[in-house]
Amino acid sequence: MDQLLIRGGRPLQGEVTISGAKNAALPELCAALLCPEPLVLHNVPRLQDVATTLKVLRHMGAGAERSTEREDEVRLDASTITSTEAPYELVKTMRASILVLGPLLARFGTARVSLPGGCAIGSRPVDQHIKGMQAMGAEITVEHGFINALAPLNAAGQRRLRGARITTDMVTVTGTENLMMAAVLAEGETVLENAAQEPEIPDLAELLIAMGARIEGHGTHRIRIQGVSALHAPVRPHHIVADRIEAGTFLCAVAATGGDVTLRHARADHLDAVIDKLRETGAAVTAGEDWIRVQASGRPRAVSFRTSEYPAFPTDMQAQFMAVNCIAEGAAKISETIFENRFMHVNELMRLGARIEVDGHTAMVTGVPRLSGATVMATDLRASASLVIAGLVAEGQTLVDRIYHLDRGYDRMEAKLRGLGADIERVSNR
Repeated sequence: MDQLLIRGGRPLQGEVTISGAKNAALPELCAALLCPEPLVLHNVPRLQDVATTLKVLRHMGAGAERSTEREDEVRLDASTITSTEAPYELVKTMRASILVLGPLLARFGTARVSLPGGCAIGSRPVDQHIKGMQAMGAEITVEHGFINALAPLNAAGQRRLRGARITTDMVTVTGTENLMMAAVLAEGETVLENAAQEPEIPDLAELLIAMGARIEGHGTHRIRIQGVSALHAPVRPHHIVADRIEAGTFLCAVAATGGDVTLRHARADHLDAVIDKLRETGAAVTAGEDWIRVQASGRPRAVSFRTSEYPAFPTDMQAQFMAVNCIAEGAAKISETIFENRFMHVNELMRLGARIEVDGHTAMVTGVPRLSGATVMATDLRASASLVIAGLVAEGQTLVDRIYHLDRGYDRMEAKLRGLGADIERVSNR
């Protein structure tokens, strides 16, 4: 099993290119199931979750391969689908596998999808996905760990979903994506109320619109979809939006270690809440249309924040910003409102010398002048990123174990950090 070996204490300097967004790539790969023509995506990150999704699509009979001509291109062809089942063996490590349910049900009228796995950071129920598709007329049962779904018969004897007004009980990103993909081929109009507004939602919608879907309101709490009979391949490849969480992670790394780094292919308008908090730490942040520059020196100031749905401070940045607060001047209160178990990185940060007290959904972080290297273990994707940031600033040597979590969501992170002057390498404990 691979580990990251970090020798801390070096400010970061230079430029880094931000990859395509994991949380946009996964639903957009699944969107290929909606169309019997080849689909080409650009800016596809090299992540374990992307590789798993490609395996799931290939298992169903689709063509799903990276281009040999450019490493960020993926070519998909769902004209050869032979199965509408996503088995447990392939989806057990990735909760986003539920995203094949909507496209399969919309195009083929049937789907059998294993209940997904993923990071153990709290309850991520799929009931909102199921309720929404039931509202569109689907018959759904959950048996032996599988979701079995069947679309209703229309007057022509075809199995087609029906448009509906759907209000989810909570804001759910994957739920919004799944229901939006299901609705584009449904008969009639679907209105999604309480829809998620994260930038990955409009990016998926723009891909679907390029395929012939009729969608309005994407990026707001109400999305209106007029179903069409079929979708087609876009005229040109779709370019996946930049990963705002990867960008935010690098911004936090510079705020913690000091230095001067420019992020290329990054969208500052997708990170308003994070950038505002970084400026409160004392970091200088400037930005253009597709770049962000962060300059930091000395200890940051401690900053309190509360996670919430976009455009508020993202839960996916909570652990990384906590790492900044661990070495900041002063104390900060962090409130986690999205996932009940998303403080599992706290005990590992404390192994490095951090002072953190947790009370329910709140963590009080008192900054210390320095952290000291130790062996730590990643518990989930964003927790692993926080441990890397802490290791970059800690004195001595830090060994981060179980970095397969990191590989699920960061495209060659250690190589990018090395390019900024960090002393970091991937090692194997085999």
